[in-house]
Amino acid sequence: MSIHTSSLDAPLARDDLDRLAVAYLSLDVLRTARGSAGPHAFGHFAGLLRAAPRLAWVHTGIAGADHPLYGELMDRGVKVTTSSGANADAVAHTAIAGILALARNVPQWNATQQARGWLPLDGPLTPRDLPGQHAVIVGMGPIGLRVAEVLRALGMTVSGVRRHAEPLQGFEEVVGFNEFDRVVAAADWLVLTCPLTSLTSRLVGREVFDRLPAGARLINVGRGGVVDEAALLDALRTGRLAGAYSDVFETEPLPADAPLRDAPNLIISSHTAGRSSGAEGRATQIFLDNLRRWRRAEPLVNLVARPAHASGT
Repeated sequence: MSIHTSSLDAPLARDDLDRLAVAYLSLDVLRTARGSAGPHAFGHFAGLLRAAPRLAWVHTGIAGADHPLYGELMDRGVKVTTSSGANADAVAHTAIAGILALARNVPQWNATQQARGWLPLDGPLTPRDLPGQHAVIVGMGPIGLRVAEVLRALGMTVSGVRRHAEPLQGFEEVVGFNEFDRVVAAADWLVLTCPLTSLTSRLVGREVFDRLPAGARLINVGRGGVVDEAALLDALRTGRLAGAYSDVFETEPLPADAPLRDAPNLIISSHTAGRSSGAEGRATQIFLDNLRRWRRAEPLVNLVARPAHASGT
């Protein structure tokens, strides 16, 4: 087995491309696919993968594989694996940070500080106790399970939504998407940790915001396309939704003039929930472990089924 690296400055030779069987898309490449500074390396590498006639397996350094490229490759019979779990703790911790910030009215703290004011949290601003509140988590992968674990430690109850209903210890219930409308009606917190698929595209829109109890809040560390952003903006402006934190958006980077930037009680981050000092090393280790399996013709971990819907990275 020979190993080749490719960059914008040193592309693969045609002979090497013809022999290419395995590829690893590392985090530095993947970040350029959603507008990070620097050359569009993802487009360069996507072109190489499309042109490699013997390509058999691609590993991606992130947990999601909903970019159209992966569907194209799987249509050719190429196996695709992900680094699911590598940044699960980081994303879960970020989701919890959003929950705690909204629960304790941190956006109001910041606004008061900028105005050089003083805001005792009295009356309607008095924070509700988290113990006894109920969260509905959509997406029961490593991130969703970790979020649930921490929320239970905070005294909250948790229900889950996944493709197939299945009882899980520590959850009030775990239901399929066919029962999403029912469980969301009891959600003080709606937490999205799911990928973008045909089941989750625009899952959260005006009808869902109308179903949520008064005072409910939304956390999205999954994918931007899961939420109807116009409906989110309206729910925040009208007070139908008490607050939200979103790390992901339909268009990334989020335009400077996007109406969401002025939405009340909305915390925004730049698709960075999974960033941590150890995430890249863990993703690479998952690839190396899979490479050993590949060489021994053993089943690969985090193997992706053909996505039903694809958009973004």
